[in-house]
Amino acid sequence: MRLRFAPSPTGLLHVGNARTALFNWLLSQGQGGTFILRIEDTDVERSTRASEQSILDDLRWLGLNWDEGPDVGGAHGPYRQSERLDLYRSYATELIEHGHAYYCFCSAEQLEADRGEAMASGRPPKYVGRCRDLPLDAARARMAAGETAVVRLRVPERRDVAFTDLVRGRVQFSTDVIGDPVLVRSDGNPAYNFAVVVDDALMEVTHVIRGEDHISNTPRQVLLYEAMGFQPPVFAHLALVLGPDHTPLSKRHGATSVSEFRARGYLPEALVNYLSLLGWSPGGGDELLPAAELARRFSLEHVGHSAAVFDIEKLAWVNRHYLRLADPWRLTDLALPYFAAAGYVREATGEARAYVGQLVPMASGSVDRVEQIPSRVRFVFDFDPARAAGHADVQEVLAEPGARDVILALAAELRTAPRLDRESFRAAAGRVKQATGMKGKHLFHPIRVALTGEAGGPELDLAVPAIERGAELPAEYGVAPITGCRERAAAFGEALR
Repeated sequence: MRLRFAPSPTGLLHVGNARTALFNWLLSQGQGGTFILRIEDTDVERSTRASEQSILDDLRWLGLNWDEGPDVGGAHGPYRQSERLDLYRSYATELIEHGHAYYCFCSAEQLEADRGEAMASGRPPKYVGRCRDLPLDAARARMAAGETAVVRLRVPERRDVAFTDLVRGRVQFSTDVIGDPVLVRSDGNPAYNFAVVVDDALMEVTHVIRGEDHISNTPRQVLLYEAMGFQPPVFAHLALVLGPDHTPLSKRHGATSVSEFRARGYLPEALVNYLSLLGWSPGGGDELLPAAELARRFSLEHVGHSAAVFDIEKLAWVNRHYLRLADPWRLTDLALPYFAAAGYVREATGEARAYVGQLVPMASGSVDRVEQIPSRVRFVFDFDPARAAGHADVQEVLAEPGARDVILALAAELRTAPRLDRESFRAAAGRVKQATGMKGKHLFHPIRVALTGEAGGPELDLAVPAIERGAELPAEYGVAPITGCRERAAAFGEALR
């Protein structure tokens, strides 16, 4: 079993295309097959090596490694269409010489006029065949004289073209609505349908899994396989990925490229797991599964033909699952750039990494993605009692009976106290309890406000020692200055006077 993913390097890798790559990868992995990466870069004006590299990086980030491709080689290369132009020319010449294709000299103006006339009369627009019967010698003479021409496939008339789609069943088209498609453009570059058939045939691709927007291309490709004497692969066309409003997923729905989700702090295993659920079910009521198990269970027979809706909330749910499973130091390394962007880490020293590594476990269980971790522990780095007192939820705490007494007692308790660890914090809170008579939320809510400037957050047993360790870090460690608990309580107490 040989499968391929063949992106055009004209932009970022869309999650819909990533889902297509994933389904090809899952089937090849589960069946012990070969996964091929081919770059379809014959659109000279729009294709770039930067886009190609971005696509390769995103696929590798997702873990969708390939067995053959432009960077790893293989027995069926080259794997960039721009490096296979001689092959296309050779097969085009062969098709022409055997009468399966012909040169067409019709101008763009003629073709547009033909199209308008067909639509005006209610007929499907297709090439009228003006050059179809032009003798080959005459065509070559015109080209020798300087005229430019395209090469068209000679589509048989009044015939049905049928193929079995593993997702949709039997699909049939009449050649009466197909027309004679262009195989080679006037600049010598191959058209999509021609290049893809030559490539899939020569690379011995057995299964073609792609989006349903390619269904209309398939009869033309089947005819090309016949004309060139190749056996067509098995086809499977996936329903499109839609946005919440049931229109094709696009930028107006938010992030749509793999690189955007990567930049926002989603884990690759989460995105792979979620994309696998768009149009396929692993069965058994299971949804959260590692890639190896997804590959073991994957089959095209269980891929649905209804469109899948991209649900960002479900992706967040899946990502939260993998955040909980992830190694804390892996999350630390992923989170460090976001801490730096927030200004909390000024230099990526080993000491800064070690300190951030102590903060990450406080936040990773309560965020949707890594990007949100710094904001979850913002209270460590950004303490402003005057600003905090203006927040509605803090004002509610301060309005509770005895809240101000608790904060003033805490400030007095910590005035001469050494830096707090978990045990000394608990002892200090106990003494504040004795001094004020407050307990439970009436004790700890005001303490939290005084030490973090927030009404909610991680457990104080974790937050307080983290603040105190940060307050003692030397400047050369590369961490932004952190105000200690003693100074925080005093400042908040002063603000209340």
